[in-house]
Amino acid sequence: MKKVVVTKIRSTIKRPKDQKLTMEALGLRKIGQSREFTLTPQIQGMINKVRHLIKVEEK
Repeated sequence: MKKVVVTKIRSTIKRPKDQKLTMEALGLRKIGQSREFTLTPQIQGMINKVRHLIKVEEK
């Protein structure tokens, strides 16, 4: 499976609640924080929902 590194680059202030909860589910709380994920359909859906708030890099 493909691995990706997701980094939070924008704030969730003034964002809809579902986007805030998605960022929390991804484990991204602070700007600049990164997490590594195996790219599954569930993770891909979460990334697509908040793609304007994060940076995604393939590993």
